[in-house]
Amino acid sequence: MTATPDARPRGTRLPRLARRRQLLGAAQEVFVAQGYHAAAMDEIAERAGVSKPVLYQHFPGKLELYLALLDEHAEGLVKTVRDALESTTDNKLRVQAAMAAFYDFVAGEGEAYRLVFESDLRNVAPVRARVERANQQCAEMVAQVIQEDTDAESDEAYLLGMGLVGMAEVSARYWLGQHRAIPKETAEKIIARLAWRGISGFPRV
Repeated sequence: MTATPDARPRGTRLPRLARRRQLLGAAQEVFVAQGYHAAAMDEIAERAGVSKPVLYQHFPGKLELYLALLDEHAEGLVKTVRDALESTTDNKLRVQAAMAAFYDFVAGEGEAYRLVFESDLRNVAPVRARVERANQQCAEMVAQVIQEDTDAESDEAYLLGMGLVGMAEVSARYWLGQHRAIPKETAEKIIARLAWRGISGFPRV
């Protein structure tokens, strides 16, 4: 197989964790560029600068490799949102931070957001379960904050949380798809203002 221009030269033996990180990085580049179905393990190995058997020593198949990447980035999204919500006790600032968390995620290096939000495997059960779990965890964290400060019932708070998460995700992806025509900070503030106008209307306990 002819090496791609971005293929890494085969080098010295790496510790297992370092090799795994290298393989995941190469796989992310290929999956993001081509999607799951068009990606080939041969190309991922070539991109990483390893033999195909080395790749299979770490990941038994393409789906397992994809799921490992998806786990990493879905967990990264949840952590980013959690950190945003815990960054302040001022609810207006919390809303701003939560919206910004999604913009940070989609603007992150390597377009990892595509694996979580735009996967061509969304109908495959283990992929769908991971994506839904990440969305649910984000919505539950937002809902918990809402319940702590308002008289909303748990089902109402969760619906509001899911609505805010959906607003953040869709608007962030749209913003990126428009080639960042609006500065990121401006886009975040616009959506945060919209979200705050809505959520602040609920009476506080």
